Amino acid sequence: MNKKKMTKFVLAALTVLVLLVFVFPFVWMLLASFKTQSQIMSNDQTFVFTPTTDNYVNVFRQYDFLKYIVNSMIVAIVSTLLSLLLGLPAAYSIAKYRLQGLGLIILVARIVPGISFLIPWYIIFSKLKLVDSYVSLVLSHMLVGLPFIVWIMISFFEKLPHEVEEAGAIDGCSPHQVFRRIVLPMSGAGIITSSLLSFIFSWNNFMFSIILAGDKTKTLPIAVFNFMSYAEINWGGLMAAACIITLPVLVIALIAQRYVVSGLSAGAVKG
Repeated sequence: MNKKKMTKFVLAALTVLVLLVFVFPFVWMLLASFKTQSQIMSNDQTFVFTPTTDNYVNVFRQYDFLKYIVNSMIVAIVSTLLSLLLGLPAAYSIAKYRLQGLGLIILVARIVPGISFLIPWYIIFSKLKLVDSYVSLVLSHMLVGLPFIVWIMISFFEKLPHEVEEAGAIDGCSPHQVFRRIVLPMSGAGIITSSLLSFIFSWNNFMFSIILAGDKTKTLPIAVFNFMSYAEINWGGLMAAACIITLPVLVIALIAQRYVVSGLSAGAVKG
């Protein structure tokens, strides 16, 4: 075996190893969602067992999971859209006018742990009587999603050729029209990438929801607690709920994967 074939073999083996490490937990989760509690606890029925859909039925009948899905969708979609509405013009202004200082401040806001905002956030929203409301959850999720979108899009806007913007200005477009008609359509990959990552953060967020959500606005990550009690953990229901939580994000990521790759690599090399 020559050196080239050996290199390909080693790379393929490493790829398979990495895939096994990352995929196995998802496979185990999916299989466990179709098992009874006794089957999950049995080492003899890891892969060979009689499947059941009772866990998924109970998730929607007994635990009213549809309500939590709607809550998570509302919070994730609204927080992502508002973050885009504010973040895209901000990122474009920072990139166009070289406001590195402002960009650094936004980066710091992204780095600061979200848990440090929990107590001030709770005090403010409790004074405004907005605890257990979509407003408090959307604004708290934007605290991380907005800086994230801005930071990704700054490097993306910096990569766009200035000649295209100048051509639009010469043709009579105002700065607003240049941004809306020229810059945004050329930045589709970056917008999709930042939107998807912001949506995933909001969809999976546990920390803000555990403090600010209540019975009316409880989201999916908090609803998972319904399967845990002092006596035992309902592993089948928990795995079914985890699959339901994972499925929308997985589908969106698979559909938008080519945009995510190009969006994340944008701005990495400038020249």
